[in-house]
Amino acid sequence: MRDPRNEQLSSDSTGAPDNSGGPERTCILSGEVAARDALVRLAISPPGPDGVCVVLPDVHARAPGRGAWIGVSRTDLEKAQTKGKLKGALLRAFGKSLGPKSPNGATLAIPDDLADRVDNALSRAFTDRLGLELKAGRLLLGSDRIAEQARSGSVHWLAHAADAAEDGSRKLDQAWRVGSEAEGTGLRGTVLPLDRMALSVALGRDNVVHLALADRGAADRVAAPLRRLLHFRGQAAVNEAAAEADKGHGRVQAESTATTTN
Repeated sequence: MRDPRNEQLSSDSTGAPDNSGGPERTCILSGEVAARDALVRLAISPPGPDGVCVVLPDVHARAPGRGAWIGVSRTDLEKAQTKGKLKGALLRAFGKSLGPKSPNGATLAIPDDLADRVDNALSRAFTDRLGLELKAGRLLLGSDRIAEQARSGSVHWLAHAADAAEDGSRKLDQAWRVGSEAEGTGLRGTVLPLDRMALSVALGRDNVVHLALADRGAADRVAAPLRRLLHFRGQAAVNEAAAEADKGHGRVQAESTATTTN
């Protein structure tokens, strides 16, 4: 993320265009600028009978009207909410649509569990994406099937449940390195922030422990919501060795690996 000193904080305003041509947005809390897909959009509901508009996560950026973008971790969001910084930033972002001078005199309400709602929405966005790839026949499940595809060099994305056995994950990682001609590198699958039960429920399959994608486009589509979820949970430490191996061997592995205690 960039932190330009001379760029104005705003809601849905676009920062300077990035090198890829994709839209950028400014985080209302940190002032940093990043690609829209790396941030979370917050929207407000229409005023209720009491004239109150409720702040809600809009992770797919589809809600009508103005929005405000955040790119901070859950911990930082909760701190900003407790100290009142979040409310002030939202009032500035939504401008004249709120407050006593607005057309309807609407006021702003921030749910106490906003961080939970954002986390749940991001997790759902990720598992929904996995579900779509599974429905389209692009998501590989099962150790034997994944190992075969990995050794053949077909796998572009590999992941393991948070509670996957280390031995099983290590064997699939090694098969992936062999197929990718990346032996001796740090290329390995991403440890997801979801355990096997959560993945099994989300995908409607029994005992989902390891997942892979042999389609590069699908790998890109899955990696984007995963990075956003990991970042919000504060688990997005970049695996530099894996990233370098991916660049050299054409793989689209998510840029982060994380461990969790689900």
